[in-house]
Amino acid sequence: MLLSRYERMIARRYLLPGRGESFIVLVASISLIAVMLGTAALVIVMSVMNGFRAELFDKIVGLNGHAVIQGYGGELPDWRQIVREARATPGVVSATPLIEQPLMSSFNGRVEAVLVRGMRLEDIRGNKDISGHVKSGALANVTPGSGRIAIGSQLAEQLGAQVGDQIQLISPQGQTSPFGTVPRVVSYTVGAIFEIGVYDYDKAYVVMPIEDAQQLLLTGDSVGMVELTTSNADTVGTTLAALKSHVANRAVLSDWRQMNAQLFQALEVERVAMFTVLSIIILVAVFNILSSLIMLVRAKTRDIAILRTMGATRAALMRVFMTVGTTIGALGMVAGLILGFTFLYFRQPIVDAIQYLTGQNLWDPSIRFLTELPSKPNPVEIVIIAAMALVFSFLATLYPAFKAADTDPVQVLRYE
Repeated sequence: MLLSRYERMIARRYLLPGRGESFIVLVASISLIAVMLGTAALVIVMSVMNGFRAELFDKIVGLNGHAVIQGYGGELPDWRQIVREARATPGVVSATPLIEQPLMSSFNGRVEAVLVRGMRLEDIRGNKDISGHVKSGALANVTPGSGRIAIGSQLAEQLGAQVGDQIQLISPQGQTSPFGTVPRVVSYTVGAIFEIGVYDYDKAYVVMPIEDAQQLLLTGDSVGMVELTTSNADTVGTTLAALKSHVANRAVLSDWRQMNAQLFQALEVERVAMFTVLSIIILVAVFNILSSLIMLVRAKTRDIAILRTMGATRAALMRVFMTVGTTIGALGMVAGLILGFTFLYFRQPIVDAIQYLTGQNLWDPSIRFLTELPSKPNPVEIVIIAAMALVFSFLATLYPAFKAADTDPVQVLRYE
């Protein structure tokens, strides 16, 4: 919107009203603050929800892959052949044999349910979600036949175990006796404690070499599943279509969308709902801009009439008031973006401070899945939020601008 020199002067004058017009200044300031808070709320909430989804997806996929080939009856005797076939499939980045079995653990009278995961030594050390988040001990201690294992941080806390302590794993697949099957109780030394960042994993995972897991569970040379990672998680279905049909008579292939469909669909529905609800805040702020401009037009009716008699056109007056309203919205939008990004940068200290002041646990990992408040701003969404604030602000200026342009100087100045 190109303004002439006098139009810019008038718009600047109306943005900063003089004495006796403090109420108009107050309403305009409230409008600016409302746009700022609405924009900041949208940026914060959408970034946190995107971060939550991305962080949860990365953690789940980092441990479970994009897809899993699981044998019938929980065993894959020919897993080496399946691994070779999977690695030969275009688009497959890695194929990792695994053993997963829910068991019980015991230490100093405390008993907790665990999920034992047997992995090859190179896969344990190459998994960034495990090797990159070791809190104490070292994964180098966890080797086949050493009797050492790695456990999650929450499990260590619940058991009261530390690196060097011996915990017992209880397997129902034990020796058969005249009195029935006697569960096997095997002691292992804690060689490392890791914290993945997902509460459900940190409280249950026990990682050990695959040879030790086979010996513990008496599975021989077979494994339970083969974990697959593809080059693109969004196209995992088409990438693995041929492999799925090829192993159909030996195993079941499930991708991450099937295994976690309900969770990610719920997150997507919540994300859309929150965006819609919080957009109403910006809409309410825009109504404040509308009301402040209407009051400004009524307060400046005499000035508008004089400008008309001096030669100001209807279009010029419309441009002036449209500029005033759009400027308020733009300033509020910029301030909202600054406020939103500032909050996101200091989000965890802010949450910790609120928890300290209120005494309430606002981010319980057992409920929120993740141990910290995540954030991932989406540039496209940020642009959409900024554009929405500007467009709504512009639309709110149209009615007051038309009213100002329709001012009849003869009627206003008749008795002057």
